[in-house]
Amino acid sequence: MRTIGVEEEFLLVDPEGRPIGVAGIAASGSTVQLELMEQMLETGTRPCADAAELADQLATHRRVAARAARDAGAHLAALATSPLPISASVTDDPRYRQMVAEFGLTGREQLTCGCHVHVEVSDDEEGVAVLDRIGPWLPCLLAISANSPFWQGEDTGYASYRSQVWRRWPTAGPTAPFGSAAAYRNVVAGLIASGAALDEKMVYFDARLSSHYPTVEVRAADVCLRQQDALLLGILVRALVETAARDGLTPVPTPGTRTQLLQAAAWRAGRSGVCGPLVHPLTLAQAPAAEVIEALFDQLKDVLTEQGEADLVGELWSGLLSRGSGAVEQRAWATSGLREVLSRAGEATMAGRHPY
Repeated sequence: MRTIGVEEEFLLVDPEGRPIGVAGIAASGSTVQLELMEQMLETGTRPCADAAELADQLATHRRVAARAARDAGAHLAALATSPLPISASVTDDPRYRQMVAEFGLTGREQLTCGCHVHVEVSDDEEGVAVLDRIGPWLPCLLAISANSPFWQGEDTGYASYRSQVWRRWPTAGPTAPFGSAAAYRNVVAGLIASGAALDEKMVYFDARLSSHYPTVEVRAADVCLRQQDALLLGILVRALVETAARDGLTPVPTPGTRTQLLQAAAWRAGRSGVCGPLVHPLTLAQAPAAEVIEALFDQLKDVLTEQGEADLVGELWSGLLSRGSGAVEQRAWATSGLREVLSRAGEATMAGRHPY
């Protein structure tokens, strides 16, 4: 079984629910990592061999991050955008300052929290072969994770508005098939040479080769409100990578695949989440979200069954459907005000039993 690791980004909020720039204090003496904005922290699990280990790691790292936040006088919230209005501040780091200087408002407004899933690959050629096949299914992962309906105090009408803000970066979004590791590297080099990215870490494809691990890194998702949804996301990404490596996915993208259609499917997922239609990869037409995600499960069933995770995926998916994604829960809480969203989100970030 391929190893898997999950990176999660979190908001730091004060007792009134407003994001607070104390990441430097929180990270001091802790294993949590700084991010672009001072109002954020990032955690990362170790490479995990199975779902039980991943579940334990997710819970452990959320506890560590929550403790670091408390030590800095803040609370941890697994929200992909801030419900309340905020003017974010950039972390005091030379690279981050250069990013904001080069990209202006796009950088200054990137108080957004995502979830990045790393899955082991044998080499770059296998990694690119995986990237070339998984693109049509990535919007399903965004829909499952959608957890950012609010922006600057307003309901945006999107389940994932983070995905809209994130795509302002010139390198962000879906990609057409590359065909080889050499072609992938040429594209990355070209983006850096053009100034669209300062370095390889700023190549923000929805899925990419990691610049520092032997992994494919899937970056399409919001940070999940609840730990069990992050676990579901991680299991699905590993099964997606394994199925793609076996060339078992349909449709099979071709060099002529139009990125516009992939962009449209990603937009639809960010707009609807699991509560409206998604673009079905097999028909390119809209279909109910549950139908499209069940089609993803059908693509992955052989691998999920082999790895003993099919029943777990069914259980986790049923739980998500019954309560709704993070965006659904946030909107329900917002009937009592946006500060209620922050209060309840803090509880949900640390809640949730997993099956182990």
